[in-house]
Amino acid sequence: MKTRWIQPVTLAGTHSILEPLSLDHLDGIKEAVKDGELWNLWFTSIPSPEKAEAYIKTALDMRENAGAMPFIVREKGTGKIIGCTRYFNMDEANQRLEIGYTWYAESYQRTAVNTECKYLLLSHAFEKLEAIAVEFRTHWHNLKSRAAIARLGAKQDGVLRNHTKSADGVYRDTVVFSIINLEWPVVKQSLEYKLKREV
Repeated sequence: MKTRWIQPVTLAGTHSILEPLSLDHLDGIKEAVKDGELWNLWFTSIPSPEKAEAYIKTALDMRENAGAMPFIVREKGTGKIIGCTRYFNMDEANQRLEIGYTWYAESYQRTAVNTECKYLLLSHAFEKLEAIAVEFRTHWHNLKSRAAIARLGAKQDGVLRNHTKSADGVYRDTVVFSIINLEWPVVKQSLEYKLKREV
């Protein structure tokens, strides 16, 4: 039997811990999305508290049937759940994957948490999984997300016009970014510098 490319793993930094998502995290996710009422952002797919269980079950189904690896994000000092993120769109044959489905409680946005979580995920992808490229995608209208991805050191590959249709039938233009393995050493250095300044 072939071993899954991405195995469950816990990644820990100075400010945050990423651990594999489970239904045991339901109450923490419900509380985290209430911080800023994140489900009201029309250009994201963050669940309302009532839809959090279905959100987790969908993520776990992606893990079992599509090789994805969803994580919850904890604040390291308190253990409080403050967000979610995910490896998905795995292409093991070509050693490519995507990082996405990322959101943080509003009070933790624009803090060192996002930089550190991406640092942990990218380090694992390039140094342990030996990925040759890591991709990020976001809604054209999600300007904060686009800016945050660019700050990581990812380069914009292009825009997929009319890429996907939302639940209300509106088409989304998707902006695609990536970091390749040859760029990782300088991106890593940049992220480590940012983390020192964000402490």
